[in-house]
Amino acid sequence: MHGLTTAGRGAIDLIATDTANLDTVARRLGGNTKQWIDASGFRANPGAICALPDAKGRLRAVLAGIGKPDDVYALSGLPFALPTGTYRLSDAGIALDPIRTALGWGLGAYRFAKYRKSARDAANLSVDAGTLRAVGQFLDGIAQVRDLVNTPTQDLGPADLTAQVAALARRHRAKFREWAGAALLRANFPTIHAVGRASHREPRLAELNWGNARHPHLVLVGKGVCFDTGGLDLKAADGMRWMKKDMGGAAHAIALAGLVMQAKLPVRLTLLIPAVENSVSGEAYRPGEVIRTRAGITVEVDNTDAEGRLILCDALAYASEKKPDLILDFATLTGAARVALGPELPALFTNRDELAQAVLAAGEREADPLWRMPLWQPYLRMLESHIADIANAGPSKHAGAITAALYLQRFVPASQAWAHVDVYAWNDADRPGRPKGGEAQGLRAMYAMLKARYK
Repeated sequence: MHGLTTAGRGAIDLIATDTANLDTVARRLGGNTKQWIDASGFRANPGAICALPDAKGRLRAVLAGIGKPDDVYALSGLPFALPTGTYRLSDAGIALDPIRTALGWGLGAYRFAKYRKSARDAANLSVDAGTLRAVGQFLDGIAQVRDLVNTPTQDLGPADLTAQVAALARRHRAKFREWAGAALLRANFPTIHAVGRASHREPRLAELNWGNARHPHLVLVGKGVCFDTGGLDLKAADGMRWMKKDMGGAAHAIALAGLVMQAKLPVRLTLLIPAVENSVSGEAYRPGEVIRTRAGITVEVDNTDAEGRLILCDALAYASEKKPDLILDFATLTGAARVALGPELPALFTNRDELAQAVLAAGEREADPLWRMPLWQPYLRMLESHIADIANAGPSKHAGAITAALYLQRFVPASQAWAHVDVYAWNDADRPGRPKGGEAQGLRAMYAMLKARYK
């Protein structure tokens, strides 16, 4: 599973070292190891490997160069760099944390093989059963996020995305319901309907409910824009190329809900996934239209490409009606967050300082960082409308991630604890443990925070 196995018989020793400790490790291994290392030109640079043969020329051990011993990705490049087989960490090298090492190995063993099979199988790392249990659930969740984000829209439209929620509900004996098409209007979800009505595939809202009614109520919300053309404010080709990933927030919320239910955290869980395609047709919503949202707040459409906040505002209003203990939403919401923080740091917005501190501390512990951004209220002026209560965007290019979060905050009462994560959900290039394509970011941190909050 994920390049990990509990079978250790015949496993090849894997010896972690760095440049500073290489001579010590060579002496510890004895024989002609030092001469072989020198002849191989191995200097223990991060990611480098040196195969050590036995007297009969068979592979007896592998030296692996690392950087920081606590780096989750220290050995993540090895599952496809080493010959296929089973390896085990040797105590002849630098001591590595077994949980982090197993997690990083599993992340490096991932391949998206729905449309093209991998040329080879990943090498396996032998771990004990406890380690496998500790990391297996996270690797499943991360793989689910990656798989969903990587899947092209022809195979992951709104109905396919909400089917993932239905399958999750069946797996954990949770309650499931959804609204589709005109049913969204009858149930008073007008902005979800408006954004998705131009597509030949109906817009939807999926709801999952699980847990004991006596437990604290947790609501997870995920932006599920299965493809974003920009609508009538059409994106340019380069901006549209990867918009299959615009449901990355939904993928995170679905995976996190799965982790919560699998761990049986003592919460009453609600998962909300608004799922749409932002398409172009005669039915498309238009710039200048005014939509009366579920919350009764009127919104002028300044830009049809600011659609994510529109589908989220109805979902957040619905979530707030339930008066839960906590609402968390995930969304691939703004390019501005990437300009501010780059592709690796999700932007965290929350109306509770103690919640921010808990999330950031969990991210640091789990090596899954987020960065807090301000809900700077004066910037609400950038969303002013002269005919409606608020606009979904405005002419200013400044503070785009903040104004988007402020828009969402308008639909969450001040008395309601809430956090919003603006996530990229993508790797632009291959790196060890982080293959190009869909990525889970902040997932482990959020789960760790929830586990501590609801222990």
